[in-house]
Amino acid sequence: MITRMEKLREAAGVDKKEKELDMVNSPPHYNQRGVEAIDAIRAATDVGFEYYLQGNIMKYLWRYRYKNGVEDLKKAEWYLKALIEEQESWEGKSNGRRS
Repeated sequence: MITRMEKLREAAGVDKKEKELDMVNSPPHYNQRGVEAIDAIRAATDVGFEYYLQGNIMKYLWRYRYKNGVEDLKKAEWYLKALIEEQESWEGKSNGRRS
């Protein structure tokens, strides 16, 4: 059930503005037609997904001093958390690492 406050926020576009400003956790250009790019990449790469995550961690750590500073460090952190979740999920299913 949508509360009155949620309706007001939606009508004013508050939630949309807040989401658009979060370039680390939910950049608007990575969600097209309701599909998050990260979910499409996970589906397309299967077991290679963790390598994709590792590559992005390295990219953002490599460039943070020269491009976006703390924002890039937060993006590296986001990908690291995703990698940790991926590994924990896999370990919970198989009691070990993926090969």
